Amino acid sequence: MKPAVVLLSGGLDSATVLAWMRREGFACHALSFRYGQRHSVELDRAAEIAHALGAVEHRVAEIDLRAFGGSALTADIDVPKDRDESSIAHGVPVTYVPARNTIFLAFALAFAETLGSSDIGIGVNAIDYSGYPDCRPDFIAAFERLANLATKAGAQDGAHFRIHTPLQTLSKAGIVRLAVELGVPVGRTISCYDPMPGGAPCGHCDACILRRKGFAEAGVRDGG
Repeated sequence: MKPAVVLLSGGLDSATVLAWMRREGFACHALSFRYGQRHSVELDRAAEIAHALGAVEHRVAEIDLRAFGGSALTADIDVPKDRDESSIAHGVPVTYVPARNTIFLAFALAFAETLGSSDIGIGVNAIDYSGYPDCRPDFIAAFERLANLATKAGAQDGAHFRIHTPLQTLSKAGIVRLAVELGVPVGRTISCYDPMPGGAPCGHCDACILRRKGFAEAGVRDGG
């Protein structure tokens, strides 16, 4: 089995990517981040999901993006609540963490190179993506080019890095259906940006609203 690095947040999308990469025959090394996020309960869920879905290992990298702030997830900025769909779909929300996917993919690239792997999985989505610019196909294609230019493996050893984005063009309902098909423990995933102290989702942030809509449209009961 070829090794691959899978970015795993503990949410529905990244868990589905892990299950998809496993189905594709990869030996998956799950990578999560403790980056100063207010919803750090996701790391406990990520560990649980990595084990349930048969990851080779689960590593947590420590970086503190609170040093820069600029996001409702890493600074003292209120998480938007109870927005309608048109508001969620318009513009880049304050829950955007500056350059987060660029940073995460850079770490995943370094990890992959040490493993002798040229495959990275990430749960970005260009349909129900809440306006995040680092979820677009153009960004992923650009990072692939960077990976092949900026590494010893790519520049000298002939590796060809590929960023796998199986959810890129799926609706949230489509992701829910795929997750169920792949046996993802959807009830253990967490999507909320501002969970309650005990880890329960708030039910009112953009992520909770999009998740609820996706499960409803898929006709699947959400246990999370």
